Amino acid sequence: MKRALISVYEKNEKLFDFVSFLDKKGYQIVSTGGTYQYFIKKGLSNLMEVSDITSFPDILDGRVKTIHPNIYGGILANRSIEKHMKYVRSSNIHLIDIVLVNFYPFFEEIRKKSINDNSLVEFIDIGGPSMLRAAAKNFFHVTAIIDNNDYELVQYEIEHYGFPSLKLRKKLAGKAFNFTSAYDSAISQYLLDDKFPVYLHSSYEKKMNLRYGENPHQKAAYYVNTIHKGSMQNFNQLHGKKLSFNNLRDMDIAWKVVSQFSEPACCTVKHSTPCGVALGKNIIEAFQKTYYADTISSFGGIMAVNVPITKELAKEINHIFLEVLLSPNYETDVLNILKIKKNLRIISINEPISDQLESVQIDGGILVQESDYFFPYDKSYKIVTEKKFSDQELKSLFFAQKVVKYVKSNAIVVAKNTQTLGISGGQTNRIWAARQAIERAIEKSKEGLVLVSDAFFPFRDVVDEAARSGAIRAIIQPGGSIRDEESVKACNDHGIAMAFTGRRHFKH
Repeated sequence: MKRALISVYEKNEKLFDFVSFLDKKGYQIVSTGGTYQYFIKKGLSNLMEVSDITSFPDILDGRVKTIHPNIYGGILANRSIEKHMKYVRSSNIHLIDIVLVNFYPFFEEIRKKSINDNSLVEFIDIGGPSMLRAAAKNFFHVTAIIDNNDYELVQYEIEHYGFPSLKLRKKLAGKAFNFTSAYDSAISQYLLDDKFPVYLHSSYEKKMNLRYGENPHQKAAYYVNTIHKGSMQNFNQLHGKKLSFNNLRDMDIAWKVVSQFSEPACCTVKHSTPCGVALGKNIIEAFQKTYYADTISSFGGIMAVNVPITKELAKEINHIFLEVLLSPNYETDVLNILKIKKNLRIISINEPISDQLESVQIDGGILVQESDYFFPYDKSYKIVTEKKFSDQELKSLFFAQKVVKYVKSNAIVVAKNTQTLGISGGQTNRIWAARQAIERAIEKSKEGLVLVSDAFFPFRDVVDEAARSGAIRAIIQPGGSIRDEESVKACNDHGIAMAFTGRRHFKH
């Protein structure tokens, strides 16, 4: 007689329908305590409890139920080896053909703020992973099932061929090890609590397939961390086309930028770089200042705001072309206005930024670092020039500093009040970035500008370039160059105020 061992935490109708099918096909169902009781109540008849096979009851509050030779011998016996078969027959061990388990919900529990170590430990499953791995190892003879989406596949092949094919058993074995490795990784990360462990492994679950990768010929998918929270895990797409790889990268940056501000803020991003950022007394003003900052680059970009979108703003947005719009909230009448644009991807997002680590894959390896948290410049800067900052210049500099760390290096941001007017990044030298940012800024304003750099000035040429504009009166940069004194002298020569922060913000 064929046997199926069923041991699950989550019990539902989909499971019962599948197990009922196995029962009708002549499988004897073997279950553990809670699962066994569930099937009894549902009226299943061809049923055995694990303790009937092991001749041993559950012990230690259910911690030990299935760990027994009569169970693992039935799962692991290689049916093509006569020695194995002779042993199981002489030991009265019955072969097990299907192992279906799902685990204690460690992923879900670890996200609860209130749970403590003692409680969480009880959600570390031992028997389930052990049985599943044993079945997966013996996939030549045993079917391992962890995903309830596979019930139909197994059912179809049993119905049509009498048993699951080797091809399907191998695939399901791979899925089993894929899941147990993610499960173990999540537990390891929780217990180890080490940013840079000896072995790097992360647990991610696929959230969605994407339209494509960086280019249409590249396939792509989006995965979310199983234990760590993040702003990009719980967004909701309310309208528009399917998201792409580039959309998500740009969404992440746009939301990070506006999340830094308590005032109404707006940010547009193009190719992973902010092209316009502004604050306003209301969101309409913030939007208008952002769009004015770079009307050309905003075309086809991603826009994020940190407050709900009003009907007035929705009408303004419909006059421009955006790929994606992010906001914490949309009223029904606002959505109706925005949905006139059938391809506009409308995203609702509320989660705060929580990145602690970030990584970059290189060929054959991966680089991991702490995220570049915002540094409190209002408390940690040193004015190094004869001229000091005005209160308005300081406010503008601190605003621009929160933007520059999201611009590709070499990065320069030129701002007026709380509005970017010139952003340049990704240049191979700093003077080119400075020239481009300054040129863009003075097209819009010829006075009251400030300049922020993500890294120190290797020469005084950036200061001289700023002075030639006649509009830049204040600069913040990290300092640390062997020629810092040349830049300080240049500022003093031109009557520009400058401060060092001691903190670089490269972004490659």
